[in-house]
Amino acid sequence: MTKRDAKKHPAGGGDILDLAREVLEIEAAAIHGLIARLDHQFQRAVDIILACKGRVTVSGIGKSGHIARKIASTMSSTGTPAYFVHPAEASHGDLGMVTRDDVFIALSNSGESAELLAIVPLVKRQGARLIAFTGNADSSLARESDAHLYAGAAKEACPLNLAPTASTTAALALGDALAIALMQAKGFSRDEFARSHPGGALGRKLLTHVRDVMRAGDDAPQVAETATLSEAIIEMTRGRMGITAVLDKDGRVAGIYTDGDLRRTLQKGVQVEGTTIAQVMSRGPRTITAEKLAVEAVQIMEEHKVNQLIVVDDKQRLIGALNMHDLFRAKVI
Repeated sequence: MTKRDAKKHPAGGGDILDLAREVLEIEAAAIHGLIARLDHQFQRAVDIILACKGRVTVSGIGKSGHIARKIASTMSSTGTPAYFVHPAEASHGDLGMVTRDDVFIALSNSGESAELLAIVPLVKRQGARLIAFTGNADSSLARESDAHLYAGAAKEACPLNLAPTASTTAALALGDALAIALMQAKGFSRDEFARSHPGGALGRKLLTHVRDVMRAGDDAPQVAETATLSEAIIEMTRGRMGITAVLDKDGRVAGIYTDGDLRRTLQKGVQVEGTTIAQVMSRGPRTITAEKLAVEAVQIMEEHKVNQLIVVDDKQRLIGALNMHDLFRAKVI
């Protein structure tokens, strides 16, 4: 190792790993320490926000400000409209966003952050309720609050016990606990969650239904139960899905015929000419309704090791079909 490398790596690999483990243990201990300290104040904070007719404003300075932004984001995505306001900007006009119908959540480990304390009287004068996250129950911010939640840590993970590390982790975890408690209390549903996450894979999985990806009408390969095997093969070729649904005289799905069925038919030496589809089709095929989520179609396909599904209504009448390629194109999988 060169001298330059030695400067870049002053400790051995074991020492670095030991330090990393110690940091994680300290931060985990900070979160664990919050469990025993949860009391009626947490319930009070939940009740205050549930009774809020306006929105939740979350604020903090420095590292606490970053945590405040995340708490506001988590609340907004789980059914509690919230936004972040910088305390310094608040004292220069942004406090006008806060009304008497709102709740103001202030984060400060010391509970003495000058930027927050400067706007607390104005928040109170507006008539908004104040919830404080601090590591000091005797702090000015805690005393002025309508509900105080302890979000401190016995010590920071920083070797100097100075850089906000364990305390910010504790505040972040407590914010998550508050957001999820509110989510549960409001009965926030999967559909509501999906509507606030329309982008990316999560939104596609939660919002895409079978009806959105299936091939409907004439695009769904189908033949009557009285059709010949030759006619079924022609329909499979036209549909380009590797299947055809087989319908009875009332339009209900009586069976399915797939590429795999065709291979097995030929292996048995069955003559294509003179054979009806009813003689060789698979009865009782896997089906799904159009209202189901597309991810449920994926689950059925994976569980039963099939690549296609027939879509039916509540009377087992054919309304569409889909295969794994349709789900890939929709980026559901």
